[in-house]
Amino acid sequence: MKNGVVIVGAGHAGVQAAASLREDGYDGPVILASDENELPYHKPPLSKTFIKDQEAKPQPLRGEAFYTGSAIDYRPGIRVDRIDAGGRRLEISGGGVLPFDRLILATGSRPRILPLPGSDFSGVVSLRSLADARLIRELSAQSEAAVILGGGFIGLEIAATLKAAGRKVTVVEAIDRLLGRAVAPVIARHVRQRLEAAGVRILTGTTIARLEGESGRVAAAVTSSGERLPAQMVIIGIGVVPNVELAQAAGITIANGIRVDQQMRTSVPEILAIGDAASYRHWLTGGDVRLESVQNATDQARLAARTILGHADAFAAVPWFWSDIGDIKLQMVGLISGGDSHVVLGDVNANRFSIYHYAGNRLLGIESVNRPGDHMLGRKMLGAGFSPTPQTVAAGPDGLKAALAAFQQEEPVRAAE
Repeated sequence: MKNGVVIVGAGHAGVQAAASLREDGYDGPVILASDENELPYHKPPLSKTFIKDQEAKPQPLRGEAFYTGSAIDYRPGIRVDRIDAGGRRLEISGGGVLPFDRLILATGSRPRILPLPGSDFSGVVSLRSLADARLIRELSAQSEAAVILGGGFIGLEIAATLKAAGRKVTVVEAIDRLLGRAVAPVIARHVRQRLEAAGVRILTGTTIARLEGESGRVAAAVTSSGERLPAQMVIIGIGVVPNVELAQAAGITIANGIRVDQQMRTSVPEILAIGDAASYRHWLTGGDVRLESVQNATDQARLAARTILGHADAFAAVPWFWSDIGDIKLQMVGLISGGDSHVVLGDVNANRFSIYHYAGNRLLGIESVNRPGDHMLGRKMLGAGFSPTPQTVAAGPDGLKAALAAFQQEEPVRAAE
């Protein structure tokens, strides 16, 4: 493949894809194109330590020497205008083309826009990039009060961080609870309780009618009921939309993201898609999903590299996620949609507990608050296809470990039969 592999997007997915190609023995050209001018960096710290500490530096995903030492041609500041799928080339903004033999789209997602009067005031921002995080950090130093629109993970992480830095923080969520369908109601209630105990004001079932400003800078958010919430900073965190426009214009199938098969190939076999922008049929539930997590991005990147090298592995990674919200380390494994019962292990009042979610007798997933051991054991259980009974769960971690070990010993016998 004389033109090699071109990867569009240098987030967690894109960088891992480049690294995996080299680790797996690919010796053709690898070009990693980014529309940012930064060395690729970790995104999770942006909503926490980075915006809290004025001296914090971005954490690179790989050192600069990695790219040169691995013969990965990293090209920052590249904006792709068009994919010519038939001609196997990219048209670059400002002129020029970039030919490819294989193309990996790691285009990610972008913050959802809220059409709100006053949203063009200075001090209104969303968080998706390092530039956004730098702006939020700068605004925080100049602000006494912040309003966060959206009660999802990013919004709540920022809320906890700003409150710990001494700001007055109000979270406004349109639906009647935090974290929407991302977590079970008991987790959502617990998160709300901890945030409110820390001094964060939370308004659910509330929408914002407009933003008010003074001298071009935001000064307040006004709710639909007329309450005025003073703020020198408004952060919009109402979710993201996948970046599918390039693929869609190239005639690639789109279905809540860039549709891929179990080897990460799009409807154009020479073009693959991974990460936040990719949608696929998940092996664990049999349903169509598009997952926004570092783990999903990196696991898909590894598989995409193997696909390009001629392997036919199907995607079978166990999904897991995490979020740090104040004194809550929330870790999730599996996909809990469709659950009809659950078992609680630990002490909710002590801020250390896990919830095991079931559909009938099948374990779907585990949500853990400050119990990392439960999370790691859950990853092993779901990876092995083991569903402990609720009674075994209630007996505690030692019983679970013993039950998993017995299951794994018996599995070769069952497979042979």
